[in-house]
Amino acid sequence: MAIRFGNAPCSWGTIEGWGQGIGYRQMLDELKASGYHGTELGDWGYMPTEPARLRQELQTRGLSMLGAYEGVYLLEPGEHAAGETRVLRTARLLQSVADLNQGWSPLVVLADEHSRDPVRFQHAGRIRPEQSLSAQQWKFFAAGANRIARAVHDETGLRTVFHHHCAGYVETPWEIEALLEHTDERVLGLVFDTGHYLYGTGLNEPERVLEGLERFKSRLWYVHYKDCHPQIASRARQQGWNYKEAIGQGVFCELGQGQIDFGAVTRKLQALGYDGWITVEQDVLPGMGQPRESAQRNRDYLRRVTGL
Repeated sequence: MAIRFGNAPCSWGTIEGWGQGIGYRQMLDELKASGYHGTELGDWGYMPTEPARLRQELQTRGLSMLGAYEGVYLLEPGEHAAGETRVLRTARLLQSVADLNQGWSPLVVLADEHSRDPVRFQHAGRIRPEQSLSAQQWKFFAAGANRIARAVHDETGLRTVFHHHCAGYVETPWEIEALLEHTDERVLGLVFDTGHYLYGTGLNEPERVLEGLERFKSRLWYVHYKDCHPQIASRARQQGWNYKEAIGQGVFCELGQGQIDFGAVTRKLQALGYDGWITVEQDVLPGMGQPRESAQRNRDYLRRVTGL
C-alpha cells in the first residue's frame, strides 16, 4: 500500500491519561473532514469498547483503525502481568475491527508508563546518560516488553511496536538502541515518533531525525509525525520545565511551524521502502488550541511538501 495519513485523539486533547478533550464523535468527524482516513483508539474508554459500536463509528466515516497506545510500567516486574492483561484487552478490540483497514493490521503501540519517575518527568528533553537504566534494569524492562508483545501476537496475531517517549525510560537515541538490542525483533518493532525523537536528543538539530530513521530502519514498523518547536524546546531546557509544562507551552507544534522538514522525512521513508500509515500527532492538553483548524493546516502542509 502507498503511504497514507491518519491522525489521533491526542491531537484533540485526549492524551495518555491526562484527561479527555473533545468527544470522540466530534473528533472523528473533524478528523475525517480534515482529510485523514485513519485514527488511533485513544485512551481506553474514550471510543466505544464494544466491538460492534466501534465498528459502526469507523464504518460510517470510512475510517481505518491504525493502532492503540498502551503505557505499562515496564521497569517493575510486578507490573508486567497486569500490563499484559490490559494490553490484551486492547489488542482484542483492535482485532475485532482489523478487517476494515484495507491491508493494514492495527498495531499495539506499547510504551513505558511515562512521567511516573520524577527525575525523567522533570528532565524530559535533556536526559543525561547517567539517568538511564542500569544493565540489570534493562533486563527487567525488556522482559516485560517481550512478554507483552509475545502475548499479543500469540492471542490475536497482531504486531506490537514500541513507542520511545519523552519522560519515560526510553527517550534518547541510545536508550532506543538499548531497548531494541534487548528485545525480540520477531514480535516487537519500533514506532518512530519524529517529535519525541528530536526533543529526546536534547538538541535542536532536525537532521537527527533523518539519521534516526536510517539508524533504526531494520525495526521501523510504524511512524508518527510530530513537529518540535525550536524556541520552545530551548526555553524548556534552559528554564527546567517538566514534560507536561513543555507540552502545555506547545513544544509539539503544528507541522511546518517547528524544525522538522516533513517533505525530507517522507522522502527518506520512501527511500527506505516504508509504505504504511503515518499518524499525525500534535500533542495538546485538554482544551488547548484549535484542534480542528490545526488538523486541517497539518494536512494541507503535508499535501504541499509530500504530494500525498
